[in-house]
Amino acid sequence: MLAEADFCVIGGGIAGVSVAALLSAEANVVVLEAEDTIGYHSTGRSAAMYIANYGPPAIRVMTRLSGPVFEHPAEITETPLLSPRGELIVAREDEIPALEDYLDGSEGMERIDVATAIGLMPVLNPEHIVAAAYESGASDIDVAALFQGYAAMLRRQGGKIITRAGVSNLAWEKERWRIDTHQGEVSAPVLINAAGAWADQVASLAGLVSKGIQPMRRSAALVPPPEGYDISHWPLVASASEDWYSRPDAGKLMISPADEDPVEAQDIHPDEMVLAMGIDRFEKATTCKVTRVSHRWAGLRSFAPDHNPVVGFDPDHHSFFWLAGQGGYGIQTSPAMARYACDLLTGNAPIPDITTRDAMSPSRFKEKART
Repeated sequence: MLAEADFCVIGGGIAGVSVAALLSAEANVVVLEAEDTIGYHSTGRSAAMYIANYGPPAIRVMTRLSGPVFEHPAEITETPLLSPRGELIVAREDEIPALEDYLDGSEGMERIDVATAIGLMPVLNPEHIVAAAYESGASDIDVAALFQGYAAMLRRQGGKIITRAGVSNLAWEKERWRIDTHQGEVSAPVLINAAGAWADQVASLAGLVSKGIQPMRRSAALVPPPEGYDISHWPLVASASEDWYSRPDAGKLMISPADEDPVEAQDIHPDEMVLAMGIDRFEKATTCKVTRVSHRWAGLRSFAPDHNPVVGFDPDHHSFFWLAGQGGYGIQTSPAMARYACDLLTGNAPIPDITTRDAMSPSRFKEKART
């Protein structure tokens, strides 16, 4: 027997490690990661920001509940996790409806004129955009400090992380899960599926119905900053239809086509054609010409069909817990999502309102099938 635990978490990304860290305060927890190191796929490739108005309503609730933890992260790390950045949404004439949709239900976001938008990012093309909105509270997240802080908390409290432990089989025997891995057998009464792009595959191993969680590629490139500009204080700038965005990153400018192309779960690489299309959109929206790409990469964002996370016990198994489908919001929602999952797992009162709870519940798929 490789390990026995109260909770076994499959998946060593931000979702799995954060909930394991909280659970380890009072329980024996084991995290299984298939790769050589934790955070290899989505978490390790994320250039995340804290944006209160990003995502569907349930995500916005969880993001805002995470805010106090990001602002005062002493329990996780002594390193400040947020640094000011700002988010600027720009719109062409045909993107005005998309801008209005983004502003609907927003908090702390203000409409600004084109001249003000250009003041925030001087290379914007005044002939391309007709409207804009700005969220001054949007901030960069120190993903490494957040993730390693949770991992350190987990280990400090006696939790265990086992790498190179891809799961080959799951069996429910005598009120416990037997988890067969490449490193050996693990046993636990509660299994937490935080496997990201592989979440449905884990459910299939357990003999449970998948939730339609689809991995999608997100590509990005780093390019030299426009000559003659100090870009360090530029905000993240995104088109209202989200077909490109840019932001400063380590002295360079990161550009993404904001792609969400369905792919198989894998060690993903960027699509050169898609990346080129995103750079072309950026060039049309600005006065810049990209002549060189310093670095390119891609990550996986996994979504359920309704783009809401899947959090809670499976309706067909009382000891199989879903913590998946966070899409591109996993980092910025992780403190609240981990707390909510921990509360559900330990029987404490859930944090979000009923509407948010139902929007994230795994049972919603079964109820939808009935109707």
